[in-house]
Parts: sequence; C-alpha cells; structure tokens
Amino acid sequence: MNKKVRHVLGISGGKDSAALAIYLHNLYPELDIEYYFCDTGKELAETYTLVDNLENYLGKTINRLKAAAKSSQEPFDHFYNLFGGYLPSSNARWCTKYLKLDPFETFVGDAPVVSYVGIRGDEDREGYISRKPNIQSIFPFRRNIWSEDVISKVIKNDNIATLSEIYSFYFPKDKIRRCLEIINEPLSLKFNQEQKLDLLLGQNITFFNQAVHEFLKTTNYPLANTPHFPLLENEDVLVRDDIFRILRESGVGVPNYYEKIVFKHNGKIGEYARSRSGCYFCFFQQKIEWVWLYEQHPERFKLAMQYENEKEGFTWNQNESLSDLIQPERIDIIKEEYLNKPKTKTKSPYLLDILDDTESEGCAACFI
Repeated sequence: MNKKVRHVLGISGGKDSAALAIYLHNLYPELDIEYYFCDTGKELAETYTLVDNLENYLGKTINRLKAAAKSSQEPFDHFYNLFGGYLPSSNARWCTKYLKLDPFETFVGDAPVVSYVGIRGDEDREGYISRKPNIQSIFPFRRNIWSEDVISKVIKNDNIATLSEIYSFYFPKDKIRRCLEIINEPLSLKFNQEQKLDLLLGQNITFFNQAVHEFLKTTNYPLANTPHFPLLENEDVLVRDDIFRILRESGVGVPNYYEKIVFKHNGKIGEYARSRSGCYFCFFQQKIEWVWLYEQHPERFKLAMQYENEKEGFTWNQNESLSDLIQPERIDIIKEEYLNKPKTKTKSPYLLDILDDTESEGCAACFI
C-alpha cells in the first residue's frame, strides 16, 4: 500500500524560492504543496513583506517555523547565547543547521516528503539533500530535476540492465535506439556520469524522467509511493531573467534589496544592492554588500556591530571588523575596487552584475 506523500516548498525570502512557489502553483495546481518559512528573527523587513505577498497570491498559509520556539529570545539570539557568543562563519554554519535545517526536518517529520528546491537552470550547484531517507529533493527549474544521489543510483554500471529494460518496456523501440546505446555504454574514466546524463537528457527528457520514476518505484524514495508525478513531462529550464519576470508578472514583486541603488564615488557612478536573502548580517555577504547595509540600513548595521563588540576576537568578516570596514578610507577602497571590477553584461535591471559570480556561494537552505 502506497504511503501518502507530502509536498513541501521552503520560502527563504529569496527570489528563486518565491518564483518557484508561483510557478508550481500556476502550472501544477494538482500538487497539494505545503509552504514553510524558517524565521531567524534577523531578516530584513522586505523578506517578511515577500512572505506576506506570496501568502496572499497562493491563497495558502505559509507555515512560520521558529527554532527554539519556547525560548523568550529570537531564534538566532537563543543559539548565539547558547554557544557563548560564538558567531557563525563559513567554517561553522551553526545558523544554517539550527535555524533552518533542524526546524525543516522537524516540520516534515517521518512521512515521505518531496521537497521542491529553486535552483535555476543557469546555476552549477547542487541543492541541500537531507540525510533523512524520507525526504527527496526535486529541482523543477533545471533540465535535470533529480538530485545527485538519485542520478548516481540510476545510471551506475550495476543498473545498466535494469535501466535498459525499463526503456525497452515503456517506450517505442524506434525512438530509443540511441538511448539504449548510451545506457549500455559503461561509465569509465573516458565516459563519466555527467556525460552520460547529458546524452540521455539530450535524447528525450520526458523518457528519461519516466524511466527514473519507474526505477524509483523499486526503492524507498518518497516518489516510489506516487503512481504519477506531473513534473516528469516538464522540460522547462528557467534562468534568472525568468525568475524576475515571474515575480513581476504575478504582482508578488521583487524584494527591494535586489534593486540596484545608484551611488557616486570619486566622480564615478555605480550601482549596488544585495545579492541574496537571509539574515541582514549574513557572513557570506561581500564587502560592498556590507557597505550597502551600512548606507541603506544603518540601524541594522549598528545591530550587527553590537554582536562583534560583545565578544573580543569574533567578527562577521574574516580579519576585518565592521567598525574597521566603515572607516571612510576603507569604504573608498571597497567602492573603488567594486567599480573597477569587470562587469558581466545582462539585460535585467535587477541582476547584480558584479555579484553574479558569487551568487551561488552560501547555504542553499538560506538563499534559494
């Protein structure tokens, strides 16, 4: 007997997860998706506005999850004090674990769950994959909707016969000759998993997705309990411009922190903004984003400085305190370097040219 599968989507406050919620709501209304937002208590006001706007658009409640719900403190402050004033960093991301991942895994429990992740088709990274076997990640914006763990099982050499049999049973023989040739060629140093996946998708995305789904029915993955999965026939590949278009056309809107603000420096004109959602003091921010926070949200910047001042030797940035970063001569250097960095051409008024190459850095649970 198949178990009931829950479908969930996390709203981070970022553009991609918001656009994914709108996209799935419009194209796949038959999916009964549950939405959640892990609230650290340290988000910018625009994040909460986005969550409210999405809730109105979707016509469904977005579950607000808070770590340490019984604490009298905001979630971040609760764990910050619990860890003795130890600030999170890229090497110790306790904020991601305790404020995002743990509340999410508590929310979904032990039922089979499909979690939809908003990593785009123009990104070269893998999203968060839970260690809990009952949670399966799906990436609707990508050409390959499946997670790395699924792909590695499906097309490994030990399963060549199984995958070949699935193709031969379900699809017309005159349309799968090349597919079978690709399937039957073993993985090797000269023919890796990525190459094999690319060739199979290039032949027919829908055939491949249906074959993967049939394979999963022999496993304990959540989708083994789903007789039909509507995204199997989805061949869309969405990139950044699509994301902003979805947000604008839906009326939900683009969070203001993504919109570029003009500034003048030494006779030059530049533009800056934020490249990501997440806490206003996120340690993954670039120097220019800290300057943006200082100049656009001085009250938030002051609060971020207070955390540094509470315990000597702890800073948000490696080897530089916020008090040093906002010295006039230091701001001059940061802006000058930012203005002189080669920019990538783009048509979108919202995309942060200078930050494009760092957008994929950070924790997927926070920034998608």
